[in-house]
Amino acid sequence: MNEFPDGGSLMAGPAAQPGESAPARRPLPAWNEWLGTAARLGLAVVWGWAGLAKIADPAEAAQAVRAYEILPEGLVKPIGYGLPFLELALALLLVTGLGVRLVAGVSALLLLTFIAGISSAWARGISIDCGCFGGGGHVDASQTEYLQEILRDAGFLLLAGWLLWRPRTRLSADGWLAS
Repeated sequence: MNEFPDGGSLMAGPAAQPGESAPARRPLPAWNEWLGTAARLGLAVVWGWAGLAKIADPAEAAQAVRAYEILPEGLVKPIGYGLPFLELALALLLVTGLGVRLVAGVSALLLLTFIAGISSAWARGISIDCGCFGGGGHVDASQTEYLQEILRDAGFLLLAGWLLWRPRTRLSADGWLAS
């Protein structure tokens, strides 16, 4: 452990001496939990919107996956048909506040995958609509919005990152189960 000349260390708070219990953690300010609740519910709306937009037409969702020209054909339908259900499950878990840190981690991985896919299509000169909220597939080059899609997903990634860092939120099943 790195110690300073005055006996302090890089660890927060005083260190417990042998035979003493560790110092109690200070509760987070209420605004932190409300900010986390807003992030949780905002991300839930995103996943719910994306899942509902795709679930009505699974063939179109599969076509959007195919347009990226990344996955082998054998994975296109399972991903295209399954993704809306994953997105809806993430939305439901976030609305209820159950497993917030785990759901935020899955969300972050999914968003990073989406950002990588969009970046890959852009770099390879493939003109597609991302299909993030329904639709998708090949479009005219003048209709692509790669930068906006990446920035949007990066914003959603910030919400997931906040929840990874501060998963404790108000009005959540996690909070009720911890009580």
